[in-house]
Amino acid sequence: VLMLIKLMSDLPSYSKVTELVLDNCRSSNGEIEGLNDSFKELEFLSMANVELTSLAKLPTLSKLRKLELSDNIISGGLEVLAERCPNLTYLNLSGNKIKDLGTVEALQNLKNLKSLDLFNCEITNLEDYRDSIFELLQQITYLDGFDQEDNEAPDSEDDDDEEGDEDDDDEDEDEAGPPGEYEEEDDEDDGGSDLGEGEEEEEVGLSYLMKEEIQ
Repeated sequence: VLMLIKLMSDLPSYSKVTELVLDNCRSSNGEIEGLNDSFKELEFLSMANVELTSLAKLPTLSKLRKLELSDNIISGGLEVLAERCPNLTYLNLSGNKIKDLGTVEALQNLKNLKSLDLFNCEITNLEDYRDSIFELLQQITYLDGFDQEDNEAPDSEDDDDEEGDEDDDDEDEDEAGPPGEYEEEDDEDDGGSDLGEGEEEEEVGLSYLMKEEIQ
């Protein structure tokens, strides 16, 4: 996997990659070999469970919007994120070694950050943890998947679009009218066809009898 990443970063065509998942790879000295500034168009990066201890060697990814760093060993140094990934809107740090508000304070410079996940970090055991985080990071809307009023974050905007499409389909069916009208017309056509077939059979029978009488 690491060799593949190295190859990707060396090829000009891979500079257009927008999503990269490196979950369960193993970092070495705080970095994953091949992950560098070449990924200029990267918008989503996932490095869950890669034994990452620091973000000091994180490359500059100016277009990155979503960063998954769950289940690592990160305990600080979060100020790097504002320097290297200034446009982050979603950050998952769940399952790391983050213990205090002072560590999280560095995220204040991520002005576009809307969703932060610190689930299963020691900091969640602090008294008034949620209120303190929302007060400290006033730019975020969701913490651990819920807003300040405990409303759950939506999974995806696409779900709403799909529901809208289903409603449109129902309306189209209603406009088409009940299928019964068409069934009645079909029945009338079928009746006409049966009558025609009956007349044809009767003619055949008469012709046959006349031939018998002539003979």
